[in-house]
Amino acid sequence: MNIPASPIIPPLDLGRQYQDLQAEINAAVLAVLASTQYIGGPVVAQFEEDFAHYTNTPFCISCNSGTDALYLALRAFDIGPGDEVITSPFSFIATAEVISMVGATPVFVDIVPQTFNLDPQQVERAITARTRAIIPVHLFGLPAQMDQLLAIAKAHQLPIIEDCAQATGATWQDPSGCTHKVGSIGEIGCFSFYPSKNLGGCGDGGAITTHNPALAEKMRILRDHGRRSGYFHEAVGMNSRLDSLQAAILGVKLPYLDRWNHQRHAVAQRYSQLLDQIPGIILPQLAPNSVWNQYTIRVQHRDELDSASPRRDRLRAALLEQGIQSMVYYPLPLHRQPVYANLNYALGQLPGADRAALEVLSLPMFPELSEQEQERVKEAIKEALQHI
Repeated sequence: MNIPASPIIPPLDLGRQYQDLQAEINAAVLAVLASTQYIGGPVVAQFEEDFAHYTNTPFCISCNSGTDALYLALRAFDIGPGDEVITSPFSFIATAEVISMVGATPVFVDIVPQTFNLDPQQVERAITARTRAIIPVHLFGLPAQMDQLLAIAKAHQLPIIEDCAQATGATWQDPSGCTHKVGSIGEIGCFSFYPSKNLGGCGDGGAITTHNPALAEKMRILRDHGRRSGYFHEAVGMNSRLDSLQAAILGVKLPYLDRWNHQRHAVAQRYSQLLDQIPGIILPQLAPNSVWNQYTIRVQHRDELDSASPRRDRLRAALLEQGIQSMVYYPLPLHRQPVYANLNYALGQLPGADRAALEVLSLPMFPELSEQEQERVKEAIKEALQHI
């Protein structure tokens, strides 16, 4: 008699979310289709208003992707050739890619090992006369150390552009005790609505938030071919509009976001309780202000930084044999990507990012992940670490 294999546990299951909201999403999509207004219009305007309210900012400019949001933010500050922008080497390439796209140079500084976010002390040491902005990444849903970064930026009169792609809904508490949503802290906040994000559409999408009306107007013009309306163009812009179908879907999902983020935090708490006594792994900080886009452990690696077979990869393969899918964000940090070889960063120059790239493993993480599934993950990790 064959014993059926256990169901696969995916890193993310968008189907469960859709099943819960199927009737609402379908109705919203059909209403847009019936309206025949597929670009712009009241659905997009309403989502921008609602998202601005959610992030506690007066202005939201929707766009085609999180990448475009970052690009438009740099364009809003007229950053270009000869300029430098400080950012993290441990992020998706879009964070650095947009700096290159405007002709500027990304300057990578190392991360804090416990948070995977920018190390403020190293940010300050990297500032030169050519520095024009700082882009902290709120990685895996945990806000960067904004109090220190804001102080550095103010002292050097530099804008902060927040990369909020993985952290929609996360909060930061300032030294006075006031709580702020990410995207409302720096001069500009940049969001992604890629399907895997905490607030994800059914395709690409993004948004920019700001308190500055002049920046908002400039980015609104740039996203639509450099025009305010009609066929009169004030700048060389781009085509980066959020379509109405995506806006409708995001509008349905937005009211559920805080609940989903709360569920993600509960999943993270369970993981931390289940995995706490397993040797050989380091758990992420259980921060209440994180929205847990990922739950990322570190599998301790004892060899050199250029090891061809990190223990993390062996654990990942063992989990896959048990039907548990995990992800590695990011196996090669940005400063050592082939596209940035010309910047001449050496292995070990940014040791925090290099070490993280060898050790990080993101476990299945989504609001609907069950306790039974998490128990399976724990048992599989415990068993595998005894043999690898």
